[in-house]
Amino acid sequence: MRLKITVDNKAYEVEVEVADADVATGVRYVGGNSSGGGGVTLAAPVAAGGSGGKEPSDEAKAVRSPLAGVVSEVHVAPGDVVEADQAVVVLEAMKMFTTVTSPIAGTIKSVEVVKADGVKQGQLLLELE
Repeated sequence: MRLKITVDNKAYEVEVEVADADVATGVRYVGGNSSGGGGVTLAAPVAAGGSGGKEPSDEAKAVRSPLAGVVSEVHVAPGDVVEADQAVVVLEAMKMFTTVTSPIAGTIKSVEVVKADGVKQGQLLLELE
């Protein structure tokens, strides 16, 4: 669907995709030009559903997002050993940064997000072994 919008008296032409009910409404800015005086191209919406489709084998070893936001930093990778309360991910929401820490000591089994990913509250960020 193509839309024309005006921001600060500048006209933009944007192309958007209508999201399914199970898809979040957030989109990422990708850049681009249009004939409307400089427009934007939007990337596909971020998948929704508490964990983006992957569920941990043990919920006690899951690290979930405490809020909706954007991943600013990922401090760990699979195989890394972490201590309890060690910073693993930093999220940004409304220009505020929230550090997500590991609830237990262990080894990182999987990391489900990368920098700049949009996440929903409760979404699985990583899993410990």
